[in-house]
Amino acid sequence: MNKMFFRLLVLLMSLSLIGIILVQVYWFNTSFKNNDEQFKFHVKQVIGNVADKLEKQEAYSFYDKYNHYKDSTGKIPQKDDLLEFYYVQKNPKTNETIVYSNSVISEDYNISSSFFDKKFNSERFKNFSSKRVTEVYNNINIDKPNFQQNLTPNIKIEKAGNLDILDNAQFEIFFKDIASVMPLEERTTNEKLQKLIKKELEQYGVNTKFEFAIYNNGVESKIKSSGFCNKEEGYSIPVFSDNEGNDKYKLFVMFPNKKKFLLSELVSITILSIIFTLIILIAYTSALNQLIRQRQISEIKTDFINNMTHEFKTPIATINLALDAIKNPKIIEDKEKVFKYLQMIRDENKRMHAQVENVLRISKLEKKELDIEKESTNIEEIIEDAIEHVSLILEDREGSITSHFEANRNSVLVNEGHFTNVVVNILENAIKYSPEPPEIDIYTENIKDMILIKIQDRGLGMSKVAQKRVFEKFYREHTGDIHNVKGHGLGLAYVKRIVEDHNGQVYVESEKGKGSTFIIKIPLIN
Repeated sequence: MNKMFFRLLVLLMSLSLIGIILVQVYWFNTSFKNNDEQFKFHVKQVIGNVADKLEKQEAYSFYDKYNHYKDSTGKIPQKDDLLEFYYVQKNPKTNETIVYSNSVISEDYNISSSFFDKKFNSERFKNFSSKRVTEVYNNINIDKPNFQQNLTPNIKIEKAGNLDILDNAQFEIFFKDIASVMPLEERTTNEKLQKLIKKELEQYGVNTKFEFAIYNNGVESKIKSSGFCNKEEGYSIPVFSDNEGNDKYKLFVMFPNKKKFLLSELVSITILSIIFTLIILIAYTSALNQLIRQRQISEIKTDFINNMTHEFKTPIATINLALDAIKNPKIIEDKEKVFKYLQMIRDENKRMHAQVENVLRISKLEKKELDIEKESTNIEEIIEDAIEHVSLILEDREGSITSHFEANRNSVLVNEGHFTNVVVNILENAIKYSPEPPEIDIYTENIKDMILIKIQDRGLGMSKVAQKRVFEKFYREHTGDIHNVKGHGLGLAYVKRIVEDHNGQVYVESEKGKGSTFIIKIPLIN
């Protein structure tokens, strides 16, 4: 994949994911604000209804008490005409005269307001009623002075009834004057107010905890809930206003769990949104990881092919040179030189065969086609056998291996051939990555039911990144422009697979420039 195209693809995918997340956040904030506005609207409706109902309940209670007292007096009311109104209309075509009269009468029961334990001696309870008469006269000339005469109308309609408007207006004025001087505790109670607010909130679907209080001229009164603490965070409305429109009392309602309630309305859709966003995020991360991994694998395979080509190129060239030399008539007669060149061909052939075997072993391990038959073996004998395998390479590098066998128990269940290869691979790496003559120490010790094998060198060492990836297939740490260490990154991958197939563990401890220590843990035979 082209590097520029790869970067562009990653950039576009990242921008798309960020855009989706930002849209989700914007949607959530907008929904939360809308819910908050709706909540405010409902609460204002609620406290408005509560204020109206408080006044109506108080008025009904007052009115019932008034009617009960009025009915119990048994007094005959005194009637006074307050207003008499006449209206006269004559139709010239029909010669009909219509006279309409309306008399407003007040009925005073002389009921003092002292029955409310208050002194309003100048006030009286009155009922208002009206008498309405409509008279129709035919073919009679009539004017205002003739109204005193006894005239008989052709049609007469009489109506009478209470004037509710005047009654209500007079009652409201009188009731509010009396109520305004009554203590707040006599006008309502905590229990009544709480039930009223709760009922109104439930009707609007606001099912959350609330606290309330009534303030008297800005001072908190005794009419409040137990948890009320701060009026600045709530909603308020005037209650119990007087005849002049003065708002002495204010009802404050607050909601301690307001945010929690608003969030609870969004919780289901928000959870779904988060789940789908996480799925997209996981899918994006996985896809990006696969893209990066495929790119790395592509680079590693290219590097592997180059390394394998290099590994085979040298032995093939050596074999060709040896064969050309043997063909020389002067050389073919010299048996010693012929045997020397044949040995070179044999060694290079074995070297190529070993490389091919390494690749095939890894392939079979991945396909689980490699048969590993295990038997009880002395692990220290396997280590000594592996040391023998690398002795010639070690002599060529003028190095040394020192054994420190301190394990009291050393019997393990392993495949001798594969485990020998494991130790050989680690030793070969120690030799290859030692710029000076290799000095290698091998330790064994028992830890509970395990045997610990440590192979320590004083070579180049590894970075922290290399330590994490050193057992990956095809991985080789970059050494800049230095290519003096041959290999194709399969040896330690093979080591890890074989050790794990023996129920063991392998890891490395290293420091750049100070060497590496490979540690293998294998279960002992009980």
